[in-house]
Amino acid sequence: MSSPALAPGEAPRAPLRGELRYGMELARLLVHPEFHRPPRPASSPPVLLIPGFMAGDSSLRVLAHWLRRRGSRTSSSGIVLNAGCAERTLAGVESRLRTLSARSGGRVVLVGQSRGGELARVAAVRNPGLVSTVVMLGSPVLGPLNVAPVVLGAVRSIARLGDMGMPGLFSTRCGDGECCASFREALFAPMPDGVRAVAVYSRSDGIVSWEACLDPFAEHVEVQSSHGGMSVHPGVYRVLAGILEQGGR
Repeated sequence: MSSPALAPGEAPRAPLRGELRYGMELARLLVHPEFHRPPRPASSPPVLLIPGFMAGDSSLRVLAHWLRRRGSRTSSSGIVLNAGCAERTLAGVESRLRTLSARSGGRVVLVGQSRGGELARVAAVRNPGLVSTVVMLGSPVLGPLNVAPVVLGAVRSIARLGDMGMPGLFSTRCGDGECCASFREALFAPMPDGVRAVAVYSRSDGIVSWEACLDPFAEHVEVQSSHGGMSVHPGVYRVLAGILEQGGR
């Protein structure tokens, strides 16, 4: 499966104002009867949720409640603000993954939004025996810096603070140095045999370039969603329901 060539730092073509749709997307989800009373299968795989850049686990609370109503055991990532060194952040995610797999007695579905999808992908590459499926929601795995100028400015500001020694933040070394070299390699590696990958993207995403989300080793699913709204978009929930009904396979 081929993916389009991307220029470094290529920004999304969709206007940033499209991100104002979040409230409407959430409202449509909240009035949907199957959101409040979803079908509850006899068994549903455990799910680990990983938030996006500059977000924390609370940003995926709506999704987590829905998953639990469907019967899945869920776990948060332990991330308060997703702006730390990728390797250090991933270590915490992998610890949660091992715990959830042990408690549930099965392989886990990883769902990551934006940067969280990048973390989920690398966790799956490194732990194929613990992961059945990885779902990336608007995750620019092909070009993590192919984002809107305002977001790129935030990334550079955080990196400068990290360079100055501010704890809990990534630095420029995470982008091109040795500390996260292994992470970057795994981000572009083929998915292991037996691990399914699904990349959900939106051409109207105003935060990341949708082309950067087309992981060549994943199934591609398009939705009409804002970037931030993917965690509350009814179309995304239909995609997730289909994956979970297949047991995460």
